[in-house]
Amino acid sequence: MDVNVKTEFLAKNAREAAEREDLIIVIDALRCCSTIVTALANGAKAIIPVKTLREAYKIRAMNSDYLLAGERGGVKPRGFDLGNSPLEYTRERVRGKTIVLTTTSGTTALALSKDSKHVFIGSFLNAKAVAEKAFEIASAEHMDISIVQSGTKGKFSLEDFICAGAIISRMPQKHIEMSDSALASLLAFKHAETDLCATVMKSSHSRKLIELGFKKDIEFSCRLDLFQITPIYREGKIVKGT
Repeated sequence: MDVNVKTEFLAKNAREAAEREDLIIVIDALRCCSTIVTALANGAKAIIPVKTLREAYKIRAMNSDYLLAGERGGVKPRGFDLGNSPLEYTRERVRGKTIVLTTTSGTTALALSKDSKHVFIGSFLNAKAVAEKAFEIASAEHMDISIVQSGTKGKFSLEDFICAGAIISRMPQKHIEMSDSALASLLAFKHAETDLCATVMKSSHSRKLIELGFKKDIEFSCRLDLFQITPIYREGKIVKGT
């Protein structure tokens, strides 16, 4: 039986996907999910995503050895150890560490996905790995797949849309049934694939990040299949999947 694959355009739609009991892949390509994937690939023990700064500060106050990480308006909040740049999450900095992470859109999508049985984190960096694992589980458990694009401040995000297509492109095409929006994202990725980074840099979010000095983050986040890991969100923590 074919696996149904759908896409959702905004973080708030994660709740609907969870209510449908879909397997969820959360995407925030610039930069939250790229940061999560990179941190775990470089040996971070776990990541605790939270929606608000208040939650982040509270958890850190109770766990002084945790790293406090994330952004508001693209920049690192006061008192944080790390921002939301994946390039900051080196092995020397994060190995063995638990990280409390809060971002504008990505961690909101994760919070709204928490009631789903399976929640994975996807990005360009691990597109193939997460596509294969998601399809394997969805096929075995007769589940639909919803790829939830976090968006940017409640609005559609071009880079997330293209990233969804990248993940879909790495699923077995003969064994999936795509919604119209999923098919559109696949076609968008195929159009952008030969010059992916240049296309992503045309998005409004990318232009904002470039203004803030984060062009290298975009270039790094557009590297396809760099890591063979499938981060999974379970019981309030994101860990490196098997």
